[in-house]
Amino acid sequence: MGIRNVGIVGAGTMGSGIAQVCAAAGFRVTLLDVSTEAVSKGVETVSRNLERLVVKEKLAAGDKAAILERVSPTTSNGDLAASDLVIEAATENETLKQRILRDIDAIVSPTAIIATNTSSISVTRLAAVTGRAPQFIGMHFFNPVPVMALVELIRGLQTSDETLATARGFVEALGKTAVVARNSPGFAVNRILCPMINEAIFALHEGLASAEEIDAGMMLGCNHPIGPLALADLIGLDTMLSVMEVFYDGFKDPKYRPAPLLKEMVDAGFLGRKSGRGFFNYA
Repeated sequence: MGIRNVGIVGAGTMGSGIAQVCAAAGFRVTLLDVSTEAVSKGVETVSRNLERLVVKEKLAAGDKAAILERVSPTTSNGDLAASDLVIEAATENETLKQRILRDIDAIVSPTAIIATNTSSISVTRLAAVTGRAPQFIGMHFFNPVPVMALVELIRGLQTSDETLATARGFVEALGKTAVVARNSPGFAVNRILCPMINEAIFALHEGLASAEEIDAGMMLGCNHPIGPLALADLIGLDTMLSVMEVFYDGFKDPKYRPAPLLKEMVDAGFLGRKSGRGFFNYA
């Protein structure tokens, strides 16, 4: 099937980023969130990101206006009805995602594809709450979406060959590269990345080195573009904790236990960039 209209549920960091790249690629976008304030903030984020490109002379002012014109903000689920593809980009909470996916399934046409941007939850299990499991797929974008070139496609046990092919073509139309991963906790990228970040948090907690030294060591010694603790702050420490809890529950292996300091940071409300404080201060 051809995709022209894209619905995105969740106007936060990931949802607004996905909206931006979809609109920039020429797709009509319906951006949905629970409140006018939340969806307006998402559109403002897109506008601010595009303005940076205009200032850097990487985007014409007229193109910015055209991209924004293709994004329609809404708080009404019914506005998703015309979508050929709906991407769920809500908080990494399985119960919440299941509720949202049931709502989407009841609204969109029988031929529409539903995708989840989950970074760790079983795509097979999420697909099962809809009435269109063959047309359901994991479409894991990476933060910041406009910058990162990768989209991880996760095929649930029920996902059809046609859905996978359509999703791959859509990702390529966005100018990004798709890699396909089997449905398993964390899939491919986060299965490797998140335990590494978690281990860096253990190292900090044990006093092996300071946060600055840990990050400098990984950047200078391993050629990483960003240190693991700064990356955790960018991802969101609450999201990191959710992912590690999914790993720990899914594999029943103590090597995936969340670092105690990670839990304590989340309890304190120190969630990283979005809260102004994480392993580093962003106030």
